[in-house]
Amino acid sequence: MVISTAMLLQKYALYANPAAKIARLVRNGVFIPVMKGLYETDRSVPGYYLAGIIYGPSYLSFEFALAWHDLIPEAVYVFTCATCGKKKKKQYETPFGVFTYRDVPVAAFPYGTRLHEEHGYGFVIASPEKAVCDLLYTRSPCANRRELRCLLFDDMRIDEGAFWNMSQEKMVELAGLYRTVNHRLLISMLHSRRMSEDS
Repeated sequence: MVISTAMLLQKYALYANPAAKIARLVRNGVFIPVMKGLYETDRSVPGYYLAGIIYGPSYLSFEFALAWHDLIPEAVYVFTCATCGKKKKKQYETPFGVFTYRDVPVAAFPYGTRLHEEHGYGFVIASPEKAVCDLLYTRSPCANRRELRCLLFDDMRIDEGAFWNMSQEKMVELAGLYRTVNHRLLISMLHSRRMSEDS
């Protein structure tokens, strides 16, 4: 369970020195510091449960979400998260793992995410389509669709079969919110694929 310093000060308000009591409990491992002012009571909690609490508003995306949805072969050990309007990348190293936060466009931020609940914790993660769009936003512009395909399937190592099994309609809808060269090429690539399937 996540608990704040304010909650602990209230809990131990009758002690002569509540701050000293909290510090002692932290030293004894009863409360594990997540970041300044926040503690977790369970050392075994998966880090992704805490991503939205550490810095927000945010949701899990980029490489972590691609791995979560089995779109890339590598395990991802950093909890990569999307934010908006922050204007700079943030990183937090905690006993529960490393968390990074980077912006996506404000227009795209609220769409294509899902709330998961496990063991009393809730965390928000990008859909497969949204994770692809978010990661494309962080990459340099491609020159053409061929270069985009290399970026998606060679550089980003997205499984091509899994990619085409995603909802192309959802991806086109989401990609239109980013207004970048990469996303315009993605939309073009998806439309071209659909036309070839229809012919």
